[in-house]
Amino acid sequence: MKEACFVDKARLFSLGQYPLPHHCISRWVGRLADTRTPWLKNAFIRWFVKRYQVDMSEALEPNPIAYDCFNDFFTRALRPDVREIDPAADVVSPADGAISQCGAIEAGRIFQAKGHDYSLNTLLGGDLERAKPFMGGQFATVYLSPRDYHRVHMPVTGTLREVVYIPGRLFSVNQATAAHVPDLFARNERLVAIFDTQFGPMAMVLVGAMIVAGIETVWQGQVTPQMRQTTALHVPQGPVELEKGAEMGRFKLGSTVILLMANSATKWHDSLGPQASVRMGQGFAQVAD
Repeated sequence: MKEACFVDKARLFSLGQYPLPHHCISRWVGRLADTRTPWLKNAFIRWFVKRYQVDMSEALEPNPIAYDCFNDFFTRALRPDVREIDPAADVVSPADGAISQCGAIEAGRIFQAKGHDYSLNTLLGGDLERAKPFMGGQFATVYLSPRDYHRVHMPVTGTLREVVYIPGRLFSVNQATAAHVPDLFARNERLVAIFDTQFGPMAMVLVGAMIVAGIETVWQGQVTPQMRQTTALHVPQGPVELEKGAEMGRFKLGSTVILLMANSATKWHDSLGPQASVRMGQGFAQVAD
């Protein structure tokens, strides 16, 4: 009976999001998160820390009201000693969070939740040539809850090849919406960054969500400008090379990272079942020779 009640509430929560003005709400929350009015930002931060039991002992600046605004607090850096980049793993976790799903990309489809999967091609912006290397590869979806550390790091050393902004809706991306909103990750606004690595192409898809005020990368700053069409963004000359464990981006308010590995020999660690907690830098996968 309790399970049926939970399912009904989850379905109602998901259905209730369809008519909402997702981007308008997110812009409003973004302005609030950027305010530097001391009493307002301090009250917001204190409420958030208490509501989500945020562990500030790991933060480089542990005093939550020392931050200039909520966004600075939310994207706070960690102390350098609290996350180890597993040297034995070929691929490490890109973020703190929980595994939503992971496994093989089969027939160009990615598993979302029971009864739902979605198109790899659509996820990557509708370009078959972009999607082709990942057909038959592997995926892992990491959900970042409000209490988590919200910087995204490199799972493996890579050189940036392509960045694509894809417009879309901004449904919440929690367990309830994953179970009840078809094609959730392929319909939300997202940023796709494709890297060349020693194991072949790797894609990191940073998915926007309700009240996510922005997605940033270390080479370009904020890159979710809410354009009307899929847009290939400028890749700086240099090139952009990021080491395993290096920061590559961050969320201003939380969302989801989908990691795609073109190499079909990628084997996720046995501990990475649905809802398993993960920490940035922990061993994620090995890639067979």
